[in-house]
Amino acid sequence: MAPGEPTDVVAWATELLEMARVGRMGLLDEEGAPRVLPVTFVVTEGRIWSAIDQKPKRAGEPARLRYLRRDPRAALTVDHYSDDWEELAWVQVLGTVRILDQAEGAPGLGALSAKYEQYREKRPPGPLLALRPERYLWWRAADPEGRGGRSGGPGG
Repeated sequence: MAPGEPTDVVAWATELLEMARVGRMGLLDEEGAPRVLPVTFVVTEGRIWSAIDQKPKRAGEPARLRYLRRDPRAALTVDHYSDDWEELAWVQVLGTVRILDQAEGAPGLGALSAKYEQYREKRPPGPLLALRPERYLWWRAADPEGRGGRSGGPGG
């Protein structure tokens, strides 16, 4: 991970990002309304990567691509839930997304394939989404006084 990422402050936040199997990507739709979509993802080479894969989707271009072409700002949230609320935790990554073809997104595609067996069995057709982190926010119940943290960046 690059400087300014949770690694510099809290190891558990980095581990949560690296180990989570699913995250929620927040985007702005065509009218500027918030949308949150579940995504598979991987952290590598200073980016958070996701792919448009072969899971069933409506005909035409997936909505997330239309949203990102209009406004590339996004947030990825990964959380850990437990009925033992002392174990609750979340990490949020704010940044901008580039939409890349398979050739440009080769590092992300390789890392996604290493993380998800489904991508090893059937390579996602793409495109790939490369979120460039600009700011991190994190919180967990086990921290003293429940204080969260944030990295530098806008409003940081």
